[in-house]
Amino acid sequence: MIVDLEQRLENVRDRLDTAVEKAADRAEEAAQQLTQEVFTEQVRVRREKLNALQDEGRDPFTITKYPVNARAARIKAEFAARPEPPEGEEVSGPVVSIAGRLMTKRGMGKVGFADLQDSSGRIQLYVRKDLVGEESYAAYKKFDIGDIVGVTGEVFRTMKGEISVRAQEVVLLAKSLLPLPDKWSGLKDVDTRYRQRYVDLIVNPNVKLTFYKRSRIINEIRKYLDGKGFLEVDTPILTPCEIGATARPFITHHNTLDMDMYLRIETELYLKRLVVGGMDRVYEVGRIFRNEGMDTKHNPEFTSVELYQAYTDYKGIMDLVEEMNTMLAEKICGSTVITYQGTEIDMGHWERLTMVEAVKKYAGVDHDTWESDEAARACAKEHHVEVPAGATKGTVLAEFFDAFVEENLVQPTIIYDYPVEISPLAKRKPEDPAFTERFEYFICAREMGNAFSELNDPIDQRQRFEAQVAAKRAQEPDTKAEVDEDYVTAMEYGMPPIGGLGFGVDRLVMLLTDSASIRDVLLFPTMKPLG
Repeated sequence: MIVDLEQRLENVRDRLDTAVEKAADRAEEAAQQLTQEVFTEQVRVRREKLNALQDEGRDPFTITKYPVNARAARIKAEFAARPEPPEGEEVSGPVVSIAGRLMTKRGMGKVGFADLQDSSGRIQLYVRKDLVGEESYAAYKKFDIGDIVGVTGEVFRTMKGEISVRAQEVVLLAKSLLPLPDKWSGLKDVDTRYRQRYVDLIVNPNVKLTFYKRSRIINEIRKYLDGKGFLEVDTPILTPCEIGATARPFITHHNTLDMDMYLRIETELYLKRLVVGGMDRVYEVGRIFRNEGMDTKHNPEFTSVELYQAYTDYKGIMDLVEEMNTMLAEKICGSTVITYQGTEIDMGHWERLTMVEAVKKYAGVDHDTWESDEAARACAKEHHVEVPAGATKGTVLAEFFDAFVEENLVQPTIIYDYPVEISPLAKRKPEDPAFTERFEYFICAREMGNAFSELNDPIDQRQRFEAQVAAKRAQEPDTKAEVDEDYVTAMEYGMPPIGGLGFGVDRLVMLLTDSASIRDVLLFPTMKPLG
């Protein structure tokens, strides 16, 4: 009897839960339908307003300019610096002309208030019928949120202390035919924010700050490198051959030349040609294209900085990396100690470890005790690390690094001396040819950049290129990968010792703006089309 009653109660609970879920679904559908109906009605009304303006010969889209001479942020800053007036006394400022988007409207009768947003921020407008004129005020009352307007008027402080512009003229410069997201719900759907970045920038001010910071970061990198004697150059985005690197390229076709061409996957080989030509220090801030996967750290097109310096090695580039990143943290964030996704990062303190030392520290495994490749593979099996059949000691070391080390490199860390098996373009260490003069640096358990003492032996380079191409053809029989013969020719003219570095700008911006996804720092990330 008791068991039967409990079962019946459970059935009732299940039916109630189902009913609640269905009711919630119906309510959500009704809300979405109502929202769409409201949106459609707003669009209709706005188009009717535009049609009326055009019929009256006042089409806003025929206006070509407005005499803007001020920005909201500067108006506020300069007026705020004035001495406070005696109590009850109003102090007026200069007459300014500003333009931007209406973000709010309020007020009734003969006086209205609005917030205008320009590229620098927002400022309040004070619009009075007797100041702008009856006709202009009637037109102003029909303005919609989102409309672009020009305003000329006197700066003053209201009784409540808000710095505002007392309008003498209000002109509609462009009609917004689509309503902005309401100020309460805003634009929060991540997918919509990325697809309609223009709306995201309008309604989410912090987003704009991220991209202002991005611009500053790139500018500071340029200033730093220019100050070190580097020359900024541009190299081709379309290249005539597919190289044997593992990154997959985008392919296009040049109609005039009737040949396939490839969007570049790096800027390295052209930059090093320039060093051969006598440009001892060169760099490029360039777009890179890789036809590969997408996630929070990868986008098919991204921005990189590659630099090459003659007559130095990877140790010299290590010093540059530490100095430049410390400088960027101070310039952009105001301190060498920053916070990324809740974790405090000290950009002023760097640790340097060889890959062998790092694996020993975090995995408890000593590469130097492996007497053979077989011993290394046995050690990997003992620690449940998967390695390819026939893996060498260097390959096994790299797999241990991936399995145990990288996730621990939260604070800025340089890992150097990589096995030759995973470093086809780096110069071998003279004292230990099993390793190369290569390093990568990590912050927040994320690889941030890659550097070498660059290979400058053309015979060795050709052999490595041929091995790369053979490996790619074995993996992808239809590939058109080939040796870059012109690059080898350049090396045969004599390439000086070079230290080289490549790093992703987007990941750096993510770090310095505390952004979780690469799409947060790309104005227009790659998206799959709707439908």
